[in-house]
Amino acid sequence: MEKYGGKYIVRGGAVETLEGDWKPKRIVVLQFGSMQRAKDWLDCEEYREPRKMRHRTARTRMVVVEGV
Repeated sequence: MEKYGGKYIVRGGAVETLEGDWKPKRIVVLQFGSMQRAKDWLDCEEYREPRKMRHRTARTRMVVVEGV
């Protein structure tokens, strides 16, 4: 991830739903310099096997958001 300019902003920790009915057990927030760099990391060779493992072991919802 670092190779693509990414860094962890949030990695686990307590989660409390304040509004709505979404009740995630764990949240990870990554920061990249651009949406394209995030997509490059997601599709890179180095992340291919860890991504497969994540798909086998976790129910994932992932979005990319442009902003600060």
